[in-house]
Amino acid sequence: MASEAASDAPRVVDECRGVLFVYSDGSVVRRAQPGFSTPVRDDGSVEWKDATFDEANGLGLRLYRPRERGGRKLPVFFYYHGGGFCIGSRAWPNCQNYCLRLAADLGAVVVAPDYRLAPEHRLPAAIEDGAAAVLWLTAQAGDGGDPWLAEAADFGRVFISGDSAGGNIAHHLAVRFGSAAGRAELAPVTVRGYVQLMPFFGGVARTRSEAECPDDAFLNRPLNDRYWRLSLPEGATADHPVANPFGPGAPALDAVEFAPTLVVVGGRDILRDRAVGYAARLKAKGKPVEVREFEGQQHGFFTIDPWSAASAELMRAIKRFVDSDGRFD
Repeated sequence: MASEAASDAPRVVDECRGVLFVYSDGSVVRRAQPGFSTPVRDDGSVEWKDATFDEANGLGLRLYRPRERGGRKLPVFFYYHGGGFCIGSRAWPNCQNYCLRLAADLGAVVVAPDYRLAPEHRLPAAIEDGAAAVLWLTAQAGDGGDPWLAEAADFGRVFISGDSAGGNIAHHLAVRFGSAAGRAELAPVTVRGYVQLMPFFGGVARTRSEAECPDDAFLNRPLNDRYWRLSLPEGATADHPVANPFGPGAPALDAVEFAPTLVVVGGRDILRDRAVGYAARLKAKGKPVEVREFEGQQHGFFTIDPWSAASAELMRAIKRFVDSDGRFD
């Protein structure tokens, strides 16, 4: 009898990085902290605080600003974390470290929002939350906004960035806000550019970088496929428009007025070919898109080690992009 009861007990059917566990009965268990230990390197040169942007869904964001600003208004730089739409948080140490460095190196106000995660909240929930965070910023630009933010932020110089799943969110926000109606929705905020860091795009047909990805990669094929299976609408394939911007049923992008977009790829990243192909197809449509490739780098190298030589080079590239208001080198 006891053995029968044990065999009927829910078992783990999906697991993501020791953080997310999906059981056979449909229940989901999450751990609050990542499955790795990373100390936060906060030297006090950047001050930060949390705020809520969506009370109904319990969603918050973390704001960062350099402590010494010299009375200047600073550009605003959004950063949406990665994690395959299934894991991650603004409060994780790797995200905190990266945002601290962004604020210090760019001389910017950094906004790091959370968003609802799958499989409890399947796509497009995360994209809707990404848009809600940007619209929250527009409310701060008017009377009654947060003085801590308003006294430091230049709402006319906003940049939207994200890595992996966050890069996917950045694309969909560029489409949403790349129309006359979208720009009016943002007023008085003006988005000057987008930075997609190893964006998480998908598709049914394998690219070469997917087919040749080694099993010991930080993001390998089984994990990549698992993220899509857990995050896409039930029954959808990786050609769903949320995953594949050029897949069947995806909206036409010809009329979208993309702000300048910097796409960052890693030479050893499973997603490399999708990102390069995405940028090439947009550029063929006359969109202001450029690719910056980091040879030999794997997925998420800049959050794995924000102080590496490659991460420092990335920071310099992003700073040039921000300082020039979205113009490329």
